[in-house]
Amino acid sequence: MAKVTISPKFQVVIPKEIREKLGLEPGQKVEALMYDDRIELIPVRPTRQMRGFLKGIDTSVEREADRA
Repeated sequence: MAKVTISPKFQVVIPKEIREKLGLEPGQKVEALMYDDRIELIPVRPTRQMRGFLKGIDTSVEREADRA
């Protein structure tokens, strides 16, 4: 697990290994979420890049009788 230091301006550097694995680029946006007692950074991806990411997902859903 990589450790980072918070600068006096409350900035952190994402370790190189993580940046490369996620394909992060300088200037790219990330969403910061607080979850219980931790911070999660979620890369914001362009809509075009998200195309097809749900391919193969099971879309069969039980429906109520009046929704058939």
